[in-house]
Amino acid sequence: MTNREGVTVAPTADVDERAKIGAGTRIWHLAQIRENATLGDNCTVGRGAYVGPGVTLGSNVKLQNHALVYEPAHLADGVFIGPAAVLTNDEYPRAVTPDGRLKTGDDWTAVGVTIGEGAAIGARAVCVAPVTIGRWALIAAGAVVTKDVPDFALVVGVPARRIGWVGRAGRPLTPKDDGIWLCPETGAEYTEKDGRLTER
Repeated sequence: MTNREGVTVAPTADVDERAKIGAGTRIWHLAQIRENATLGDNCTVGRGAYVGPGVTLGSNVKLQNHALVYEPAHLADGVFIGPAAVLTNDEYPRAVTPDGRLKTGDDWTAVGVTIGEGAAIGARAVCVAPVTIGRWALIAAGAVVTKDVPDFALVVGVPARRIGWVGRAGRPLTPKDDGIWLCPETGAEYTEKDGRLTER
């Protein structure tokens, strides 16, 4: 591992010199960071992970092994992307045009996935762009997200659907009183109204 300007990069990683990498960030073996990507401070990019051109990661983001984050995704601070999870960027994927010509970057428009602060995407989950994942939401392993996910939502399945709420600790919340939810780990309380959850 080499350490330059507070950034640790494995010798087998491929980090484009035009990428901006924050202090304390660690990039592990066989990871690829493309041109004009921006990674905040203290991020961890696991083995074989991919960060596309122009992708933005906040600080304290964790990309586990083989996570694929395609441009123009935007991840806020504290986001967790599990092993082999995928954030897509093509609404109508094709290798060729209708006349059979190999498609180029000029033949389609990339759309991104946006993930709010503290949210977590489980192993092998797929977020189909363009979707927005709310703050502190939790996407279960293997889920396929095709619609926006509200803050603090716990979603599972294919296609993903909300089955409950989670708090900042990531634990499922338990109902307390009418519209009030409680975190069993921290004791924090949340209020549910009109299908949305907010902190009290």
